[in-house]
Amino acid sequence: MAKKLDVVVIGAGPGGYTAALKAAKLGLKVAVIEEKRVGGTCVNRGCIPAKALLYASGMFRMMQNCGEFGVSADGIFFDFGKMQSYKKAAVDKYRNGIERLFETCKVEVIYGKGTLRRDRTVEVELAEGGREFYEGKNVILAAGAAPVMSSIPGADLPGVWNSDRLLAAQSWNFDRLTVMGGGVIAVEFATLFNNLCSHVTIVEKKKHLMAPMDDVMSAALERVLCRKGIHVYCDSTVTELTRGENGLNCVITPNDGSEPVRTRAGQVLMAIGRRPDTEGLCGTDVNLEKKDGRIAVSADFETSEPGVYAIGDVCAEIQLAHVAAAQGIYVVEKIAGRPHSIQLQAVPTGMFVPLPIVPNCIYTDPEIATVGLTEEEAGKRGLKVRCGHFSMEENGRSIISGEQDGFIQLVFEAYSNTIVGAQMMCSRATDMIGEIATAIANGLTAEQMSFAMRAQPTYNEGIGAAIADALRKA
Repeated sequence: MAKKLDVVVIGAGPGGYTAALKAAKLGLKVAVIEEKRVGGTCVNRGCIPAKALLYASGMFRMMQNCGEFGVSADGIFFDFGKMQSYKKAAVDKYRNGIERLFETCKVEVIYGKGTLRRDRTVEVELAEGGREFYEGKNVILAAGAAPVMSSIPGADLPGVWNSDRLLAAQSWNFDRLTVMGGGVIAVEFATLFNNLCSHVTIVEKKKHLMAPMDDVMSAALERVLCRKGIHVYCDSTVTELTRGENGLNCVITPNDGSEPVRTRAGQVLMAIGRRPDTEGLCGTDVNLEKKDGRIAVSADFETSEPGVYAIGDVCAEIQLAHVAAAQGIYVVEKIAGRPHSIQLQAVPTGMFVPLPIVPNCIYTDPEIATVGLTEEEAGKRGLKVRCGHFSMEENGRSIISGEQDGFIQLVFEAYSNTIVGAQMMCSRATDMIGEIATAIANGLTAEQMSFAMRAQPTYNEGIGAAIADALRKA
């Protein structure tokens, strides 16, 4: 006999656990089914552990260069095992917080493999053995994504990793690392291991890193990475891996057909993307419509099966934790018949085309954060814009900290002076981008944004300076 609930959620990652907690707070009876551990990829094998190791590796890099601040620290070294222990502690603390919220809000958690059956019934193959069935008035699919692995010759050799496995490595043998891919995961791992003095090579098949980021930002990122000693091959592909005497031999083939480059790597990271993890998600009696490998959904995230919704990486083109969480809240509010408290992906401006308000953050050094439109994207949409620009080498806080790389660029619609986008490459960019997302969501003008004082000395002063530059141009 199936247990009846208001909402059954498959997957306890950012989308799933946010949806479950929201449902419980709105008085709905809800259960979450999780095959592995609460928190999903983001908390256990992705965002949180990666950023913890980035932070630890950044501390090591900073200590190596502390002499310019009058600090002497001889014999600096790192213990990769202890770094992993620090990472694990951070992950455990974050996950324990979610589990406490589940307990407080009375969200039932079932550990096992959940499979959607007809009539919104979910069959669970329990981790402890046996099977149970849950029937939901509504079902939310939030199963996440899994790393994509290349099928090139040598892809199955020892020393070829995906990001999940690399984050779990306990011993240090990454003196030479080749990273296949030039997206967020690739450049963050390249930064992490470069901080720990690895010889890092990035190979990206597209013409520039971080596609579809605009060319100006991509070029600036590539210059910073190269200055740190990271070798970057764009418009190229790793076409073969073979075992060598001291690790792996990589054949890097330029896409223009010119002579291949052969390099040596101790380890190879495949960071070429993530695919929706839909294996075993649906039973033979359910056939959800798909599009480009993702579960197809309506504007309200309902699938082709009435009452069944999909959120996060199983359906979204933008694979970000905060996007999945926002979608989870949106769906639960729809189920509960409540007004929506969150704006998804675009805001209607009344004056011109809707604007995307999803912040994108990359934890390189310096950090990168973008939201809304670039100058180039605005032009393609027929918008006339003006940009306010500020170089962070003139920022007081950047001068104090020695972190003077980067810039802030704000994009304003030319006639109304309304903010439509921002691109930042500087320290604390990932924290500051929220101010711009809020301004875009509320249709603020440059004049309105300039009313707020920004404390001195802070990195945030750079936003005020970029606003002032745009007003001068107006």
